[in-house]
Amino acid sequence: MFTRKQTRALKIGSVDLGGGAPVSVQTMANADPHDAQALVRQAVACAEAGADLFRLTVPDIEAAKILGEVRRMVSIPLVADIHFDWRCALAAIEAGTDALRINPGNIGGKERVRAVARAAGEKRVPIRIGVNLGSIEKGLPRTPEGLVDSALRHLKLLEDEGFRDVAISAKASNVSDTIAAYRMLAEKTDCPLHVGVTEAGTFLPGTVRSAVALGVLLEEGIGDTIRVSLTDDPVKEVRVGVEILRALGLRERGAAVTSCPTCGRTKVDVKVVAEAVEAELSKMRFKGGVPRVAVMGCAVNGPGEAKDADVALCGGDGEFLIYVKGKHAAKVSQADAVKKVIEYVVSIS
Repeated sequence: MFTRKQTRALKIGSVDLGGGAPVSVQTMANADPHDAQALVRQAVACAEAGADLFRLTVPDIEAAKILGEVRRMVSIPLVADIHFDWRCALAAIEAGTDALRINPGNIGGKERVRAVARAAGEKRVPIRIGVNLGSIEKGLPRTPEGLVDSALRHLKLLEDEGFRDVAISAKASNVSDTIAAYRMLAEKTDCPLHVGVTEAGTFLPGTVRSAVALGVLLEEGIGDTIRVSLTDDPVKEVRVGVEILRALGLRERGAAVTSCPTCGRTKVDVKVVAEAVEAELSKMRFKGGVPRVAVMGCAVNGPGEAKDADVALCGGDGEFLIYVKGKHAAKVSQADAVKKVIEYVVSIS
């Protein structure tokens, strides 16, 4: 197991960030920032999918007031995303945001940065410095080195005001630059790092790019919170993020489902059954160990997976054999397979 880089400890609402705390998953609303009910629905859905933090854009004072309404209706910690107008940051703090995401360099001069830092400090609201390669300030090279330089300049603006509850993100839209930037940041600061590939793309390419970059960085112990940025439903961002953490052994939320890719030997619909099992298990919460479920198409790999899984389906000719803790338990039709798997999972959980 890799060693996590030690970073300073922050607290965003009920979520610990840095200081050895578990890596958290976050996402960002894409609903109208002035529609409280739509934001609440997204926040609740994302929390149920496994999100730990939920970010909302605050483009104006009215949106800050809406954030306050959302804050009163959801339990997941909220992060206010601020650009250009320092007054929106102050309004979001007053409305009860749990954290801010800003670029200190684009909200005005030192006096405005000082005002935001003072207000955030009084309310114990952490600030994430978020810089992206695509919008790096003039005068800096569009390189990982320029990205890190930008982030550290912004960090100095806050630390000069005595504000240290800071996390940093320094994202690029390609994998190599993202990895390079975060490796440099991890050497130069002890701030918690929010890692991700910005503007990663639509679901499939965005998932692949994010998984590659985040997998490399997290395996090296770099990263305290992650976001998978997809041109898609925020809930999908969360699910991909959770799966990345689970793949690295950093999270055990939800049952783990193993399924085979199928081949010409398969005489059951593994895809339909595996997806249905995943959907049902995603609704469940487990107090003890997380069960492992296998859905296999034939007798080649099925028996071996059955020995390792808590509950396993091994396909036959239109039917499945069910194994529980390595022992044969039942034979069921494909139509009854999902229901029986859930029954056995419940019985051993």
